[in-house]
Amino acid sequence: MHVNAIRAVGLFAGVSVAAVVVGWLCGAGKGVQLAVVLVACAAILVYLFGDTLALRAMRARPVSEIERPELYRMVRELATTARQPMPKLYLSPVRSPNAFAAGSTPRRAALCCTTGLLRTLNERELRGVLAHELAHIRAHDTLISSVAATLTTLITALTAISFLIPLGDSEETDLPDLLGGLMVVLLAPLAAVVVHCGVGRAREFRADQRAAEITGDPLGLADALRKLESGNRAHPLPRERVLLAAAHLMTANPFPGGVGRMFAAHPPVRERIHRLRELRRRWDMG
Repeated sequence: MHVNAIRAVGLFAGVSVAAVVVGWLCGAGKGVQLAVVLVACAAILVYLFGDTLALRAMRARPVSEIERPELYRMVRELATTARQPMPKLYLSPVRSPNAFAAGSTPRRAALCCTTGLLRTLNERELRGVLAHELAHIRAHDTLISSVAATLTTLITALTAISFLIPLGDSEETDLPDLLGGLMVVLLAPLAAVVVHCGVGRAREFRADQRAAEITGDPLGLADALRKLESGNRAHPLPRERVLLAAAHLMTANPFPGGVGRMFAAHPPVRERIHRLRELRRRWDMG
């Protein structure tokens, strides 16, 4: 069992225990029963939709080799070099330049590019981004990322329904009581904690290095990251709950400011570029 599979199980178990404890504190026996039901629903959603959550959120569709032969050629070459299965390819009609991978195993993996990415990068830069996502697939990062995205979506969704649940005993007001208000304040940070616990920033450095090894061109990915950062500032994604929850799957943070920073699981682009340049320098000196 891969270490990231163990981490995914641990992350889900941790969130489940926290939900049961909160349920007991809020409603004793009935609260625990409600928490158990929510945990069961979450398990079903992770199993059924964990692989496709980000694809659905980005309105991605499968793309055929006839439609994008150059993209298929590049991914096939890189996957062969990396000695891993060819993932299914998807295209998202989004102007924000980015890419992400999803899937519980390398054989069930999907790799999605936005139309903005294909328009923004040249072939050398695009190969670096594709290799980066293939590295995530090879390392099974996509499994724990999908679990974290699903759990984060469920947690942030509770901010919407908390206003509709009468948590107090008073019937004289339609407004949520103090506990309901605290739920709204705490849920978003809790969702961000789930992301950061499940998805460490070190994985991006590892994927960058592995991508450089696959392509033999660290500076190609460095140039791509610079373009992705400026492109995401010019065309940020809408700050929808599902997209915020799936932001950590992207090659670069699609939310340059505001609440998106809370969910950012990426190291600073400047630091990633610096490490790639240092890697190129070491190769040249060696």
